[in-house]
Amino acid sequence: MEIFIEPIGKLINEFSKLPGVGKKTAQRYAYKIIDMSESDARAFADAIIGVKRKVKYCSICGNFTEKETCEICSTRETDVICVVKEPKDVVAIEKLHEFKGVYHVLHGVIDPMDGIGPNDIRIRELLARLNDGKVKEVIVATNPDVSGDATAMYLARLIKPLGISVTRLAHGIPVGSEIEYTDDVTLTRAFVERNQL
Repeated sequence: MEIFIEPIGKLINEFSKLPGVGKKTAQRYAYKIIDMSESDARAFADAIIGVKRKVKYCSICGNFTEKETCEICSTRETDVICVVKEPKDVVAIEKLHEFKGVYHVLHGVIDPMDGIGPNDIRIRELLARLNDGKVKEVIVATNPDVSGDATAMYLARLIKPLGISVTRLAHGIPVGSEIEYTDDVTLTRAFVERNQL
């Protein structure tokens, strides 16, 4: 005997496909939908359909946009490119209101364990952007993990011979933390990447 009637079971199953959503959370989401008014449920469904129909990737940087080219690529200077793994990384950096250049979204990182090589992410597109001679610096802002570091080193080997500066976001001890509780890798990195005062 099924615990849930078919429409509820189907909704729970769909919610559980989302990252980080287990069966119990999926059930809570399904119950919330059931409790919504029909107009609220329709608005929720319309938002999902709308994002699937309207959102696409910028033809230049690979970020999310509704147009052919995103607003960042359309309005900013292109001499500094910040390379990130995913569009959500663009959002994180933009919240700081510090970076004034443009982005390049790889849509992944090199990860041989998962079968992802350089040809599986948007490296060719990045190199094509560097051909115009206007780019002075490429900032690699991939995560400070094995795959992010491997991707950063691979990009540096390709880009440096073009006479373009390649930098990496600094890593170190997080603000507000205590040195005694910092892991060895982070503490080592903090020493290696220390700055002049």
